[in-house]
Amino acid sequence: MILRLTILPGDGIGPEVTEQAVLVLQAVADGFGHQLQLQRKLIGGAALTVANDPLPADTVQACLASSAVLLGAVGSPAFDHNPGHLRPEAGLLRIRRELGAYANLRPAVFFPALEDCSPLRAEIVRGTDIMIVRELLGGAYFGEPRAIEGAPGSRVAVNTMRYSESEIERIARVAFELAMKRRRKVLSVDKANVLECSRLWREVVTRVGKDYPEVKLGHQYVDSAAMLLVQRPTDFDVLLTENMFGDILSDQAGGVVGSLGLLASASVGGPVGLYEPVHGSAPDIAGKGIANPLGAILSVAMLLRHSFQLEAEAVCVEKAVSTVLSQGARTADLAGKTHVAISTAEMGRRVVEAVKAVGSGQAEKSA
Repeated sequence: MILRLTILPGDGIGPEVTEQAVLVLQAVADGFGHQLQLQRKLIGGAALTVANDPLPADTVQACLASSAVLLGAVGSPAFDHNPGHLRPEAGLLRIRRELGAYANLRPAVFFPALEDCSPLRAEIVRGTDIMIVRELLGGAYFGEPRAIEGAPGSRVAVNTMRYSESEIERIARVAFELAMKRRRKVLSVDKANVLECSRLWREVVTRVGKDYPEVKLGHQYVDSAAMLLVQRPTDFDVLLTENMFGDILSDQAGGVVGSLGLLASASVGGPVGLYEPVHGSAPDIAGKGIANPLGAILSVAMLLRHSFQLEAEAVCVEKAVSTVLSQGARTADLAGKTHVAISTAEMGRRVVEAVKAVGSGQAEKSA
């Protein structure tokens, strides 16, 4: 198969972790007989520096002409004082909209080798396997009107949370379909005691749930869900949420399983999927070679699974990551007091070697 991808390294640690993810992807392609066709384009602060646009037109065109997009991260303090449309994050919101990627899938899986990395007791976090399904193109992040108005000292800021029934229904169906392939539980998160958006959300999700009688549906206020996520994380299967709540809860889930650097994501629903680690650009550690590339590498696994339906290749990457962690490989965010931290590049190298070993083992079984 030809894997035609656009790579958006982005800002901060984005280029560092993306480089390792591409090396892993190349190892998978070599091991399974696929051909990579890659092109690299600018987004975020990197694009602002060159083109004064966080999402240049040629980046959009390249992404739409690809089969999938792999993104590093966006964000740079150098642009903190820019108007909203000229901030790096504006490029990220726009590419999601351009690709029609309304469904953001964020798995939070606990690796047994990392029991000492979670702030929770091992018996609480052991067995955690959550799929967060976050609506990505609605809510307060995209709603209009939005503005800061008035004279200094008396300004007023306005953001609008907005959802239509059709937007809620389509993301709910994604969650229920995923639940049918997992443990058949959906917990829908809202704030229906306060927000009209959440009342509509709960009503529509309940209605959609009737089409999936095999799936157990529950509802939880977001504040209560946040508490339960640290008290009983293994109770969660598929967690369905609107845009802002999902943004917050998925980062919390990163803390539960040990590090935000472990979390991958897939933004799907449109013609081209967008894959990226959940972490940000982390400008404070950029260029130091200490970032954790596993979120980006596990995003490659999601890319193989969801854009190319290459399940064996996706599993190969996931097993390789589990293998290197079980062997004691740790970047600085995971090392703690008991392990020696290795570099971004060394972690990537070890995963590449594990991919080659896992891939050759699978090839022998299929032969």
